[in-house]
Amino acid sequence: MSFEPSGPLYEPTITNGYYQSKSGINYTNLFFYEKKFFNQKYVDSKRIWMQNNWYTSFIYAFVYIVAIFAGQAFMKSRKRFDLRKGLVAWNFVLALFSIIGTIRVWPEFFHTISNKGIVHSVCSKDYTYGVTGCWSWLFILSKVPELVDTVFIVLRKQPLIFLHWYHHATVLIYCWYSSKDFTGSGRWFVLMNYTVHAVMYSYYGFRALRFSIPKWVNIAITSGQISQMIFGIYINLIAYSQLKQNRPCDVSYENIFWSFVMYFSYFVLFFNFFYKAYIAPKSKSKIEDSTKKANGNGHIETDKNK
Repeated sequence: MSFEPSGPLYEPTITNGYYQSKSGINYTNLFFYEKKFFNQKYVDSKRIWMQNNWYTSFIYAFVYIVAIFAGQAFMKSRKRFDLRKGLVAWNFVLALFSIIGTIRVWPEFFHTISNKGIVHSVCSKDYTYGVTGCWSWLFILSKVPELVDTVFIVLRKQPLIFLHWYHHATVLIYCWYSSKDFTGSGRWFVLMNYTVHAVMYSYYGFRALRFSIPKWVNIAITSGQISQMIFGIYINLIAYSQLKQNRPCDVSYENIFWSFVMYFSYFVLFFNFFYKAYIAPKSKSKIEDSTKKANGNGHIETDKNK
């Protein structure tokens, strides 16, 4: 089947002048692409496409990792590229995308939490239909172009830490793996990631423009990412508890396992970074080296953005 189905069967459903989401919140003004996700057949077509293609995320991740080390070997004896203008543009494009995504998914999330409670927000996949469904799909697809982050690091010959490429590769695979089942807990993961990335990429953009930003901002961003990992583990525990009590929950045991492994590993790596960067006492040489420390997403902060 084609990636982008069209025709009368895929026209959005309008009731009483409103685009009605399954979670209970109605919309009148929508972006053209958001409207498509108010048609159940269109939404189902996306799920079928991902069920048939999610495994390609392993191919993307493998090529990505090979390209990283091949690129570093290629650049070893060559002069670094500046790429400042491209870096600024790239960061602000991702920042804008994340900001719009954050603005679009928060209303449905708040409505769900307020009216149906936290368990429903974790265990129901009703968010995959409507505005949040649209931005969840765009979020999933965005994990491929986000790999370009690493291109700037390699071509500018900046230090590349394990956390950076491990995070990018595993997030891509997990997001595509989860989307084939339209996992209920995805509502939380999409919201948290958009929110953190909206701040994070804005920060990167201004740093690339050589704005002087207080250290506490970077600490706050890394803290936000660590909090995201803690919430991820908590959400998995809620889903697991519901399944153990034989209550309906659109999250599989298998998904909970892999999600827990992913989030726990992120927590360990991010917390280790945070401790070494901001808590552990530093000698003079380490203070000088801290000018090359990585930020919470695994990028080298000062070198990458200067």
